[in-house]
Amino acid sequence: MKILTTGTAGFIGSEFVRQAVEKGYDVIVVDCLTYAGDLARLKQVEGHYKFYEADISDFQKIDKIFAEEKPQAVVHWAAETHVDRSIIDASPFMKTNVIGTQSLLEAAKKYSVDKFINIATDEVYGELGETGTFYENTPLEPNSPYSVSKTSADMLGRAYFRTYGTPVVTARPSNNYGPWQFPEKLVPVVFLKAIHNEKIPVYGKGLNIREWLYVSDCADAVMTLLEKAKPGTYYNIGSSQERTNIEVVKNLLKLLNKSDDMIEFVQDRPGHDFRYALNYNKITNELGWKPKILFDEGMKKTVEWYLENLDWAEKKLDYLREYWKTVYKK
Repeated sequence: MKILTTGTAGFIGSEFVRQAVEKGYDVIVVDCLTYAGDLARLKQVEGHYKFYEADISDFQKIDKIFAEEKPQAVVHWAAETHVDRSIIDASPFMKTNVIGTQSLLEAAKKYSVDKFINIATDEVYGELGETGTFYENTPLEPNSPYSVSKTSADMLGRAYFRTYGTPVVTARPSNNYGPWQFPEKLVPVVFLKAIHNEKIPVYGKGLNIREWLYVSDCADAVMTLLEKAKPGTYYNIGSSQERTNIEVVKNLLKLLNKSDDMIEFVQDRPGHDFRYALNYNKITNELGWKPKILFDEGMKKTVEWYLENLDWAEKKLDYLREYWKTVYKK
């Protein structure tokens, strides 16, 4: 099968490409190489994929790629993903996540792809209290500009399936972590700051809860959807590994033999969702997928990878320090 993948010079998408190449798929990578994109993530499979540098919101470029390659399936990872950035400026999120998704769905419809995997997020559901989980039929109530843009993309997929019969399958994964994550998200931020003996910023009191999914498990789940899921279906992809942000930070500091005294509580993020948690029984019962990596094992593997690849993580450190000043306020 020839698969066209988007955003796959990014964190999770690159893991999917590595797995797809290993399984023998013919892979096309489409990425516009923003600040968070890096082909170094694909060095392991260099020569085993075809690359196009393109903005997915450019209808003409996307149409040309589809016309030339005629992919049988699309796995759509490309997105602006960082909530903090969406609060500062929502426009790139609407352009990439909404218009970009429409562009791809139009091309998929025109060129009659066999399957279109639309990657959403658990944040489309809004937030939970201390109990309960999100199911695939839970009403969508997004709360940030980022999650609104992803919900729009999610619903566009639904509309194209219902209206045009475009064979869309929707994935809603929980919080990912692991190797190659750009250092604007919690885990690599903590790692880099701890390594340099800088204060670790934690929003509010660090009591917000997330469900932590190791990146290889997420990519494997999406591969399962590509191979087994029926068009028009929705699947949560979770881990049951819930932790507060402060627990994650303390776990990382312990792995790095650093003191909890490095933690500095900062002004909370506006509209910060309290908790996300997914019921993912559907993908397990219907398609046989289960996560393999538990939180402690995954965090240990992640820290070991960053220690071995410190040069990559530090390439944009000066840029990141300026960015951190804009989001982590005392």
